[in-house]
This record gives sequence, structure tokens and C-alpha cells, in this order.
Amino acid sequence: MIKQNGGFPTTPTSKPSAHHSSTCQTPTPPPPFTNQISSLHLHSALEAALHILNYDLPSVHFLLRKMQSLPAEEGMFLHEVLHRIEGDYDNAQAWYKDVSDTEIMEEVWGGKGEGGKGEELEGGEFERLEKKSRREIEEIVGWCVGRFGTGVWRDGTVACVESSEKVKKAGQAQVTGDEQRI
Repeated sequence: MIKQNGGFPTTPTSKPSAHHSSTCQTPTPPPPFTNQISSLHLHSALEAALHILNYDLPSVHFLLRKMQSLPAEEGMFLHEVLHRIEGDYDNAQAWYKDVSDTEIMEEVWGGKGEGGKGEELEGGEFERLEKKSRREIEEIVGWCVGRFGTGVWRDGTVACVESSEKVKKAGQAQVTGDEQRI
């Protein structure tokens, strides 16, 4: 369902089922570099970005669950990327809007970004979008390295932030089935 080019996940060609993670399936081994990435003890945002490149989405979700509000703009931006990879474009758009005026957005996109319009891609457009996505994640990694470095972070809780009321309400609505977000 997810296309990969050189191991880099790209936008799915079709939206996965809303229940794709809850279906009973035979467990599969984690992606090849999950343990190596985790053992680096990097800042949680940088680790999450590397797990995205390794296509280990459960690890990304786990790391970003406590980075959903400002000042953790890097976690919020990575949430947008994660949901886009999963094909959850409504969630991705909401996260993108939440980080549109942040320092990381300025660094990665030079301002408000180049958000897609949701149109179908033709011919070489997919390759162009794939290159933009690759550049985007590389810029995010670079921003995280510049801000947090590549040294050991023994205590991952330093990256945790209190969820905003908006995020708390959205999470509660998701649990009750009232609204989709996060």
C-alpha cells in the first residue's frame, strides 16, 4: 500500500482503511533498523524522524504522543508528516495548520509552506512530490540536529510537553468517536 523508493516511504496511492491497525494479523518483525535507532538515545524528535525514514510508524506514534503542543513544534510537524504517510490527510492538514507559523516551518519551507491541494497526481508529478517529501524530512532532521544535537539524551521526558486544551479535546473526541484528530 505504501510505495517506497530506496527505503523512503512516500505518500500512499490509496487511503488505507480506517481500521487498518486494529485488524488481526500475524505479527511482523519491526523494520530493519528500529533497535539501532532506538539505542542511539537521541532527542525524541530526531529519533522519531529517523523512525519515519525507517518506516517504523508505531515507534513514531509512541515518541510523538507527548509532543503534540507548543513548544514542541518539531513533534507537531512530524505528526503532520506521519499522518500524511499513513494517508490520513485530514489529520495531516490539521497538524500542518497548527505548525504553519512556527520556526521549523520557516526553516523547512521558508514560510507558510507549500501544502498540497489534494489533487490527483499525473505523470512526473509523483516523482516531484517524492523529491519534495525527501527534502522536507531531510530539512526536519537538520533542524532537529541543529537544535538538539546528536548527543545522548538519557531522559526522553525532557521532550514532553503538556497537551493543549485543543489537543486534549480532540483526543477525547477521537476516543469517543465524535471527531477525527491526532
